[in-house]
Amino acid sequence: MNYLEQVTYMKPEMLLLAQVVLLILLDLFSGKTIKKQFDNIACGLFIVCSVISALPANTGEAFGGMFTTTSMTQIVKAILNLGTILVFLQARVWANNEQTKHKRSEIYILTLSTLMGMNLMISAGHFLLFYLGLELASLPLTTLIAYNKYEETSIEAGAKFVLIAAFSSGMMLFGISLFYGAVGAEGLYFDSMSKLLSATPLQLLALVFFLSGLAFKISLVPFHLWTADVYQGAPTNVSAYLSVISKGAAVFALMFLTLKLFGNIFEYWQYIVATLIVLTITVGNLFAMRQTNVKRFLGFSSISQAGYIMLGMMGIGTGDPMGMTSVVFYLLVYLVSNIGIFAVVSVIENNSNKLTISDYNGLYKTNPYLSIAMMLFLFSLGGIPPFAGFFSKFFVFMSAANDGWYVLDFIALINTVISLYYYLLIVKAMFINENENPIAAIKTDNASKVGLAVCLAGTLALGVFSGVYTGLSQFAY
Repeated sequence: MNYLEQVTYMKPEMLLLAQVVLLILLDLFSGKTIKKQFDNIACGLFIVCSVISALPANTGEAFGGMFTTTSMTQIVKAILNLGTILVFLQARVWANNEQTKHKRSEIYILTLSTLMGMNLMISAGHFLLFYLGLELASLPLTTLIAYNKYEETSIEAGAKFVLIAAFSSGMMLFGISLFYGAVGAEGLYFDSMSKLLSATPLQLLALVFFLSGLAFKISLVPFHLWTADVYQGAPTNVSAYLSVISKGAAVFALMFLTLKLFGNIFEYWQYIVATLIVLTITVGNLFAMRQTNVKRFLGFSSISQAGYIMLGMMGIGTGDPMGMTSVVFYLLVYLVSNIGIFAVVSVIENNSNKLTISDYNGLYKTNPYLSIAMMLFLFSLGGIPPFAGFFSKFFVFMSAANDGWYVLDFIALINTVISLYYYLLIVKAMFINENENPIAAIKTDNASKVGLAVCLAGTLALGVFSGVYTGLSQFAY
């Protein structure tokens, strides 16, 4: 096999790299006319490249097994691209405000750089490439979080994130070093290590450190303490990217690692995962009920949602195709619902600078369309039928039940009922609570309208048409 053919396996990564280079050159050397259209150029270019990336392509291994691509990896990369497009659409107003318009090109360049790192994590077949992808995904995110450098909360959030990222990367790297000591250099290839793992004490200790490092990225309890603070301090559109794209990439990476590497010793760590699921869903729900800031509320909501996503991992660990399908479908539904909520929050913040739940009192009277959209997205996250979130929860519950985790499903079901309480608090604020001075009528920008329309269509359609789930199931394993 020649190197050119191997590079074609990396089509999404090569396209992202080309976009980053081109945008840097445009930013450096283009005139004022082109720079005024930088948002349109960046978004249009990324949409075109995303469509090309989503086209069917060859699957296989490249560079001696360090990089692997399958039909499912291509699908999850397309899902992450879709989410990034939606974030770009809702970020247009923020990118062009007085504080950021002189450096808005950096938003697109840094975001695409993180996305390239996430793609490398997903397709990695070797610990070295996985770790490089992790760092490429994490470091530009720190810059995006601290992007509003004149706001103390943004700087604080960036500092917290970089410290937590360094700590979690260190834990993960220590776990990788223990794997190296346990199986040797050849075992750093996932295919080779899967044959060498025998659940020795050193290997299990390495697994604990490695998974702990990844749990920080997914915001699993007790590795979640950074989440709400960072979501609150970061620009709202960056928080949306963190809650869906960054979290989703980490989950996808863990999914493929479980499939390629750790599945044959899953019986030794399945109870650790089950404990993390219970803690994550419960703690996320209990703390979400106490929040008054919308972004902190969504931070704890995303922690709880991470627990539900991990339910599907119980099926992946035992080789059940429904596990993989349910995780991918859940993340797709979570993507459109959660980004939709952040889009509404972003529109309101850009026009009124309001970010507390009490500020939303009486919102329906002045902004009925935004209120209805917000309500539908919250219903989906809460798992109310017939919206897509109900079916995504149903499938992860079924996946866990297929492998006998009935108690785990029962605890998750109780927590689902609890979550309805705090999701409906916002609905109550918008539609029932009185407010003498509600948020004034808002004229939503066209880009946000398109993003909201796509998210609404996805929230409704994914709950009605079963073809998406059925289609995903054909590519599981």
